Formats: sequence, C-alpha cells, structure tokens
Amino acid sequence: MTARIRAWHTELCTAKAALSGCLLGLPRELRLQSTAGLPMLSSEKSKDNVMEIRSIGIIGAGQMGNGIAHVTALAGYRVMMMDISQDSLTEALSLIERNLDRQVSSTKITAAEKATALAQIDTTLDISKVGQSDLIIEAATEDESIKQTIFDQLLPHLQDHTILTSNTSSISITRLASRTDRPEKFMGFHFMNPVPVMKLVELIRGIATDEPTYAACKTVVERLGKTAASAEDFPAFIVNRLLMPMINEAVYTLYEGVGNVVSIDSSMKLGANHPMGPLELADFIGLDTCLAIMNVLHDGLADTKYRPCPLLTKYVEAGWLGRKSQRGFYDYRSGTPVPTR
Repeated sequence: MTARIRAWHTELCTAKAALSGCLLGLPRELRLQSTAGLPMLSSEKSKDNVMEIRSIGIIGAGQMGNGIAHVTALAGYRVMMMDISQDSLTEALSLIERNLDRQVSSTKITAAEKATALAQIDTTLDISKVGQSDLIIEAATEDESIKQTIFDQLLPHLQDHTILTSNTSSISITRLASRTDRPEKFMGFHFMNPVPVMKLVELIRGIATDEPTYAACKTVVERLGKTAASAEDFPAFIVNRLLMPMINEAVYTLYEGVGNVVSIDSSMKLGANHPMGPLELADFIGLDTCLAIMNVLHDGLADTKYRPCPLLTKYVEAGWLGRKSQRGFYDYRSGTPVPTR
C-alpha cells in the first residue's frame, strides 16, 4: 500500500508540474481556476490552509513602526522596515536597541535574544524591497491620502500571496482595501502604543477580507505573545471609539474652565484609578493623532457628540502636538512636564 501511495504522489507531482508549465502563459486568475482542484503541495500554507508568515515588511519607522519592528523581530520574523527618511530609520534602530537593552536589564530577554532580534531587521528607503514580504504592515501617519499613496506605490512590487494590512487606528479598512488589487487579502492590524508593552492588537476585517487572511494575521498576533480583539470596520473600531471621546471631553472640560490640566488629570488618576490622566495620555499619543481620529468619528458617524474640541484643534494648529513636539497640554522642554494651562 505504501509503495502505491508513493507512486500516486509521484504521478500527481509530475502531472501538476506539467500542468503548471502549460498554464504559464495564462492570466493569474485563470491559472488559479485551472489548478483549484489539485491537492496543495506548496509549503506556503499549513495543513489548516493558513498561510505561514516568515517575513514582515513595515512601512514607517516612527513611534508605531519601530515598535512593531521590535516585537516582530523578537518573535523571529525577518523584518524589512522602510521609511522615506534615512535619519528616521537610523533613529528607529537606535530606539529599538535601547528598548531591547531595557528588556535585557529586566531579564525579560537574554543578550543573545537581543542580538538575534537586531540581526533580523533590515532597513530600506526603497518601497519595492518591502513588496517581497509575506505580510506588510503600513504604519505611516494617520492620513488616509498618505496611506492610499503608499498602497498605490506598493502594488506593482507585491507577490501574489502577500497580505496587506494597515495599522490605522480609525480609517475605514474597506475603503483602503478597495484601492488595491487584493481586498480579500487586506485588513486592519492595529497595535497599541507603546507596542512592546501593550498586549492588545485589534484585527479589523474589511467587507471583502477572507478567512485565511484573518487566520494568518491572528497567528502572527499569537506568536507575538499578544491578544487579538476582533473589531468590525466602523470608525475608530473599539479602543479609540471609547478612548478618544473621553480624551476629547477632557479637553472640553479644560476649554470650558471646569478644571485645569493638573486637576483634570489628577481627578481621573485618583478618582477613576486610571494610570495616566487623559490630557497626559493625549500628549503621549500625539494631539494630531487624537484630532485625526475625532474627525474620522465625527465625519463617519455624523453625530455632534464626536465634534473635536476647538482647543484641541488650536493646539494642533500651533504645532503643540504633545511629547513628540515637546509641547502639548504639558511643556516638556525643561525635562519636567509643566502644565500649559
């Protein structure tokens, strides 16, 4: 019986190879239709039909991008991090190394694991090199037009099996996916900040996202040692649908003179047991990001309760974006945060 099975398998492989050669000149869609009935012999997918992710491309080396590179490299994935600025890439690698050093100091990882993780990360200014990855996570600024431009530039360089994802915290996944050639292989992959510390990842299906794509991304989340929360494709998903209106209301409380920065943050830390006050948290997230998410909520849900506070808009217009610009609801330039109101 074993000999018969081996002979059958050899004949099948030969037939599939011959068929593949005959189909090379056909469009991809017809090739897939023609081979759909044959057993899968490729190692790209497991026995459960879930694609195995080996390499991850990350677009954007900022606050979120370098954090994602950190955790994915530490989990053993080959990482290609891309940005339009060499300075940003250099700074990102330096920050990743410092954060890994902290993990070594706290005995969360060993020095050998740190060295291995750093060796897993390559950087590039060339977006075409990211296209060779199995999974791509776009982590650029929270601006839909910028994200769409990135995906437009990526498309000519993708492999057929590549999964596209966005780390957007609020923008429609279905709308982003519709601009690509693979809406079924597109979904939201929303990490929390700071990525090495926070355990949650929101996974957001677009209307066309297929189950194998979701399963492959969920497997990555589990390998990172994080927890996946499945969210529907509505403005701001779960976390920011709840968090951002609270921050916006805190800004209104400041704007209307109900309390100052210190009293508002102290009230929520001591009265609601929050580890960080809402205004301090807004500075940490970035006031421009908070405003962008509130605008998405306001525009997408057409409800006045999501109207961004004018004071939040004023701070962003002034370039007071929080910690990353050294001024927001607190002034960080002296090293010790000082309330600005």
